[in-house]
Amino acid sequence: MDLPLRATTWRDTKKYAWPLALLVPLLPFIAYAVWRAAGGAAWSWWIPPLVVFGVIPTIDVLLGDDRVNPPEEIARQLQQQRYYRWITYLYLPAQYAALVLCCALWARGGLTAAGLAGLVVTVGIVNGIAINTAHELGHKREAAERWLSKIALAPAGYGHFYVEHNRGHHVRVATPEDPASARLGESFWAFWPRTVLGSLRSAWRLETKRFRLRSRTPWSWRNDVLNAWAMTVVLFAALVAAFGPRILPFLLLQAVVGFSLLEVVNYLEHYGLRRQRNPAGRYEKVDPRHSWNSDRVVTNVFLFQLQRHSDHHANPLRRYQTLRSFDVSPRLPAGYATMIVLALITPLWRRVMDPRVVAHYDGDLSRANVSQPQYACRE
Repeated sequence: MDLPLRATTWRDTKKYAWPLALLVPLLPFIAYAVWRAAGGAAWSWWIPPLVVFGVIPTIDVLLGDDRVNPPEEIARQLQQQRYYRWITYLYLPAQYAALVLCCALWARGGLTAAGLAGLVVTVGIVNGIAINTAHELGHKREAAERWLSKIALAPAGYGHFYVEHNRGHHVRVATPEDPASARLGESFWAFWPRTVLGSLRSAWRLETKRFRLRSRTPWSWRNDVLNAWAMTVVLFAALVAAFGPRILPFLLLQAVVGFSLLEVVNYLEHYGLRRQRNPAGRYEKVDPRHSWNSDRVVTNVFLFQLQRHSDHHANPLRRYQTLRSFDVSPRLPAGYATMIVLALITPLWRRVMDPRVVAHYDGDLSRANVSQPQYACRE
């Protein structure tokens, strides 16, 4: 039973807005209803991408930023409110229901090429944003939430993220050694293969090292990479058994869209930022200067405040409702939904973001994480 917060002048003004995050896995059902009503119009399946990358950024601009932080004296109580946890839990059944619906539609046939492509992108968005839900759950101490994190990752086939993000990325963030930290001058299209392959290799190395320190074989069901991947194999096998082998290409394509959505978010979160080495040769502690942040209201609601990324890296156990905004954090010019689109168009991305990295380091690019030793930023 939730306990009420102590008397205070502060209230969570977004408390009843957080369930809007569940709209994302419901978008395929909305698209399906429109598709039925419109007589099978292919454009119906492009409604979810339009909402995520068109409607949400527009509302973000209209509503602006919210930089209000919860007072620290009530943060612990606020974290214990189970209402916030159940919102993340409810994403998973809606996510899986959407996947089953779209598998059935793919298996039935009759969709045009444009409709099939929209179906893939729609489900890929749902499962890609589910990785953010997995991200929120996977950082918590509760064993049940950690297992739910792996379940949310299964449809995108990205179970190794559970290991690599927590024990790899959070240790190496904003350093050249981190495959999930983009370098100044590096396009998303160059970053994608580096981070996908690098994160996979890193996750396996981290997990095998954990077993070898205990003189055990990593080929065990206790291996968090293998048991997470096994969830994907079991899920895909069950769906193929239910709907036939013709859905296998659909499952693979939507998985690529899903984990690519995660990686484009990784790309923008630390672009060009680098932690400096101290006199002992160690990297400085992660602080709010090492992540790009945004306080756009709507995107933060839909992404469980992922955009308050600096506080997440400094305090990874903090639940989303208590994450704070810091004035010293470098700020994105828009919310993640807008910046994702921008990241896919390299000339526009560099025109907007490269000068911001330069300004963040007062023109001293020797302090930035650059893609080339002699990198020169466009003025």
